[in-house]
Amino acid sequence: MKQPQIIQQKIFDLPGLLHQLRRWRLLGKTISFTNGCFDILHKGHIASLSDAAREADFLVVGVNSDASTRRLKGDGRPVNDQDARATLLASLLMVDAVIIFDEDTPFELISAVQPDVLVKGGDYTVDQIVGAKEVIAAGGRVVINPIVEGFSTTGIIGKICKL
Repeated sequence: MKQPQIIQQKIFDLPGLLHQLRRWRLLGKTISFTNGCFDILHKGHIASLSDAAREADFLVVGVNSDASTRRLKGDGRPVNDQDARATLLASLLMVDAVIIFDEDTPFELISAVQPDVLVKGGDYTVDQIVGAKEVIAAGGRVVINPIVEGFSTTGIIGKICKL
């Protein structure tokens, strides 16, 4: 199925995303949410996004803005700007919606989206995940997926620097 115009249609601002979420929910569909910087897309990201997509009918991905990524990861990051990262994510089959957020955490975005399932990858506990308490209080659930060992953006950058 070659429909490249769909890619940009999957990138939303907040009002547009909230409108789309209302449409999906009117159809009785469930929403999964995950987030991250996704600076250099790798196998670990694909595994995490695939796992998140399996948790509900639609997957929404929050992407840290350039400014947010810089604050979280340091001055050398991001390698790819927010528009490039959003476009790459939107081009993936398992991703239904992408939204860029500027805060250091996705708390405000999670509060607005009110996902049925909040998905995070890594070695977290539910009480460490931003927005988990609110999702659970609203009747949703939180899923923590294992990370894929050997794949990280920091590791890829390190390999490139050694070339």
